[in-house]
Amino acid sequence: MLGYNTMREVGVWLQLENQGYVTIKYWPKANKSNMKISETFYVESYKANTATIAVGPLEPGTEYEYIVIVTDQELDKIYEFETQKLWQWREDPPEFSFIAGSCVYINEERFDRPGKPYGDNYSIFEKIAEEDASFMIWLGDNNYLRDADWNSRSGIYHRYSHSRNVKEMQPLLSKMHHYAIWDDHDYGPNDSDGTFWGKNITREAFIDFWANPNYGVNGVKGITGTFTWNDCQYYLLDNRWDRTPQSSEGQILGDDQITWLIDALRTSKASFNFICVGGQVLNDVAKFENHAVFGAERKKLLHLIDDYNIPNVVFLNGDRHHSEVSRYETPDGQIIWEITSSSLTSGAYDHSDEPNSFRYKNSMIGENNYAIISVSGKRKDRKLSVEFKDAKGKKIKKYKLKG
Repeated sequence: MLGYNTMREVGVWLQLENQGYVTIKYWPKANKSNMKISETFYVESYKANTATIAVGPLEPGTEYEYIVIVTDQELDKIYEFETQKLWQWREDPPEFSFIAGSCVYINEERFDRPGKPYGDNYSIFEKIAEEDASFMIWLGDNNYLRDADWNSRSGIYHRYSHSRNVKEMQPLLSKMHHYAIWDDHDYGPNDSDGTFWGKNITREAFIDFWANPNYGVNGVKGITGTFTWNDCQYYLLDNRWDRTPQSSEGQILGDDQITWLIDALRTSKASFNFICVGGQVLNDVAKFENHAVFGAERKKLLHLIDDYNIPNVVFLNGDRHHSEVSRYETPDGQIIWEITSSSLTSGAYDHSDEPNSFRYKNSMIGENNYAIISVSGKRKDRKLSVEFKDAKGKKIKKYKLKG
């Protein structure tokens, strides 16, 4: 799997069937004679035979090819990636698109609840792989820990491995780059909060199976991180680690994480600031696990964005087993968007009867789907749009959010 991507380094994630040594050999696509070899890593069963290898130093805006070497044996397949372009002070930022999705249930009958399988439409991953997108953000519930899983390290790592080992998913993992956050089902039990005893193990498993550039940024606990793609900044928030039991005065993110986020937004020069978090923030229905249930913290977060006049904020989230777009205007006139993208393979439902005051243009989607978010235009006039497609890759709805 391709992980994080920068101008000078790319993360490549691998999982082997058995313990062993793994290395990556890579070269510019236009110049195979300039071949280099990464560090060699020993993968061990304790980490489910996984490794994330930092490939670099690389040249900006360059196409590379690479192969994987396992215990001195070169595997046959040649893979590719392209580093981000050095555009600053030279030209307008590149146009690009990325995928957003959440809620991936992969059936395993002996551990599932009896009855109709909950996971479906695995072919959606093959359709996503056909899209001309630079990367994908997995917005939580990227696998579903079962009752037999979350009370042991062995169970947790089994579930991560089982979910990742879907044949329909493999072309997608290697084609584009991948970033992720978590929600309750890949963090712990359903609706779990900061009291979950096994969160240190699930955090370790999350780090072992994803290849974000950072975790626990600036000392914030959990999986909180950030990355840049061209002229946009992405904030990967943790909505579980410091979460309290549900209460209007409780918290999902916590003061430390909100302080870091707001400070980063205040100093950001990004054209768009995408805030990735497991559950809905703008939706004002105080139901299920919407942030509106934790009313005081939601109010604080939105007020701070407004008070500091932070422009071009877009929340990206999943969780709800439906997709929709929400539009919120602050008292000072800032427009905040929320793109909810759910679910990929889990059961999906039409929640049109839920009175979200900020739902945009009948945008509710109640079937398996994914979102394609596109950024285009000149540096001072960047445009933003989102298109939702169904499990067969057919367009459902499309919205222009700016420009």
